Amino acid sequence: MPCVSQSVPHRIAELLGVRERQVSAAVDLLDGGATVPFIARYRKEATDGLDDAQLRELEELLRYLRELDERRSAILESIRSQGKLDTALEAQILAADSKARLEDIYLPFKPKRRTKAQIAREAGLEPLADLLLADPSHDPVTAASPYVNASVADAQAALDGARASLVERFGEDADLIGDLRERV
Repeated sequence: MPCVSQSVPHRIAELLGVRERQVSAAVDLLDGGATVPFIARYRKEATDGLDDAQLRELEELLRYLRELDERRSAILESIRSQGKLDTALEAQILAADSKARLEDIYLPFKPKRRTKAQIAREAGLEPLADLLLADPSHDPVTAASPYVNASVADAQAALDGARASLVERFGEDADLIGDLRERV
């Protein structure tokens, strides 16, 4: 897995199994406006013989890694501005090796509209969700009864709120999402 602290040309060189100098020369030519066919035909000496297929893959990787790094920076800034960035989360973001993994990590911190789960948390239903998750042997209706109040109409509404809270929690678990994506 490439490390984000390494330069983009270094990461591409590792992925393609070529020398970093070859990648740097190709990146300079691409950034200067040269096309892959032009580099493959007329600038072979500058890239030490990278062929058309290698150059196309290099161009794709270059675009992907640059977009990944830009998104990583935006995510770090967003979480930092929310005051929720700690060293463990930052390390996890910096270690993300794909856009999907990066978005999975960011999901719980992504600004969003007011959800059913948020409304349930505001109504104090998160402890009910935790209770039912920790010990499924509880009778749900009996466990929900103490949570009925002015903002929660009945036990079914409390259970619906607890369910929404759990659904959001599971839906924002980066490791769970990654595992499910792999299995599916």
